[in-house]
Amino acid sequence: MKHPRPGVGVVLIHDGAMLLIQRGCEPGHGLWAVPGGKVEWGESMADAACREVLEETGIVVEVGDVVWVGESIGPSHHFVLVDLAASYVSGTPTAADDAVDCAWVSLSKVRTLPLAPTMFEMLDELGV
Repeated sequence: MKHPRPGVGVVLIHDGAMLLIQRGCEPGHGLWAVPGGKVEWGESMADAACREVLEETGIVVEVGDVVWVGESIGPSHHFVLVDLAASYVSGTPTAADDAVDCAWVSLSKVRTLPLAPTMFEMLDELGV
């Protein structure tokens, strides 16, 4: 029997810009989203969020509160997503792991990018 997989995202806003990655894998290959990924067995959501943003961007963060919860459902996937607010600690964005690009994107320009579908709900929730 198949079950949904838990996933986390990191909403990092620093100096008026949001850290985004361009996805290198499905679902959403080529689309922009907050860094994140699957929670591993025995790993807390907070630990998974810190690990994923570091793996994908080289940025070290401290995670905080939940800012959005949603789902991504497709023919070959079902993720329950929890996005956590984060504070910047250190690092310079460098795309790695399954991110083909990453960048600080001005909040006024985030919606101009080709975004993963779940990003719109999260941005609406944040008022961005």
